[in-house]
Amino acid sequence: QVQLVESGGGLVRPGGSLRLSCAVSGFTLDAYGIAWFRQAPRKDREQISCISPKGSTDYADSVKGRFTISRDIPKNTVYLQMNSLKPEDTADYYCAAKRYCSGWAESWGPGTPVTVSS
Repeated sequence: QVQLVESGGGLVRPGGSLRLSCAVSGFTLDAYGIAWFRQAPRKDREQISCISPKGSTDYADSVKGRFTISRDIPKNTVYLQMNSLKPEDTADYYCAAKRYCSGWAESWGPGTPVTVSS
C-alpha cells in the first residue's frame, strides 16, 4: 500500500528555518520521484521542488537558493530544508510521488501546515 506522510510543519518567524519530512511506504525512492507542493489560501497548488528517482533535483524560482530537497533512501524519507522563510511561504505543504518530476502526481500525503509570521 502506497503511503506518504509529511511532518515538520509549524510556526516560524520570518528569516527562520524549518525542515519538512516526507516518509513513504509501499515503494522505493529509487523507483519514484518525490515532489513537494504547497498551497496558500486562495491560491492554486504549486510544485516547488522535486527529486527524481535518479536523484536529480529542481526548484521553483520562488524557492531557489532558499530551499533544499534531499532524500535518505534506506529511511524511505525525503526532506525539504527551508531557510530564510518569508511570510509568503505560508501554506500547506504536500509531498507527492511521481515517476518523473515533470509527470503527474500519483499519490499524495495529507499535508503539513507552515506559517511564517512574526
